[in-house]
Amino acid sequence: MRDRIDISEVEAQTKIRAKYLRAIENEEWDLLPGPVYAKSFLRTYGDYLGLDSRMLLDEFKRRYERPSEHDVRPTGSIAARDRERRARRERRSGPRMPSWVPIGIVVVLILVALGAVGSLNSSSTSTTTAQRPAPHRHPRAGAKRPTHTAPVAAPTTATLQMTPTAPVYVCLVDGSGTKLINEQTFTPGQTIPTEKSPKLLLTLGNASVRMKVNGKSVPVTPSPTAIRLLITPTSITHIPDSQTPTCP
Repeated sequence: MRDRIDISEVEAQTKIRAKYLRAIENEEWDLLPGPVYAKSFLRTYGDYLGLDSRMLLDEFKRRYERPSEHDVRPTGSIAARDRERRARRERRSGPRMPSWVPIGIVVVLILVALGAVGSLNSSSTSTTTAQRPAPHRHPRAGAKRPTHTAPVAAPTTATLQMTPTAPVYVCLVDGSGTKLINEQTFTPGQTIPTEKSPKLLLTLGNASVRMKVNGKSVPVTPSPTAIRLLITPTSITHIPDSQTPTCP
């Protein structure tokens, strides 16, 4: 009434029937469906009005609710009989085991199992070490000794092999100026002598020749002029016409 709120408006907002709202206003709790509904309606109505619904519920419980039969403690002989029954049940069931005892037993069993596994591992390791034969200081007769592969020495001479594929002019001089092949023309089917020396100076009239140095094929690049090569055990290089020794 102070807030000038119509009861029908409260009914529409709270979904509580108007007759129950009037019963709450008049504290006619017997007109409500029951204590549970009364407390629910009282809380909803108090929240709608902006009141402390918790304080309203506490006041309702204190003034209108009575303790149930379960909340009334037995007195006198009834309480004594209950205590005697509980004592007999406890004697029959024996002392209760604390809740931590099973957990402790499980932990102890795990530790024992881990210790047993560790001891087995150590014993097997010791047995394996004891049974392992000591290394022999001297090889037995007939045993193969490890072989050490000696490094392959670099060749000290260059071996030159040539086969003509068409008529070709050849002049070959060693490092001291000695003519090994003195300005000869070879045709297919002829044999060009195989020569070797620490250094060879080769002059070819054209590239019509298959050439090997120390057994490896070496391509001959065609040239409009004479082909001059300096051949060593480790390299093959083109040289100018002026480099000596040369063929006359």
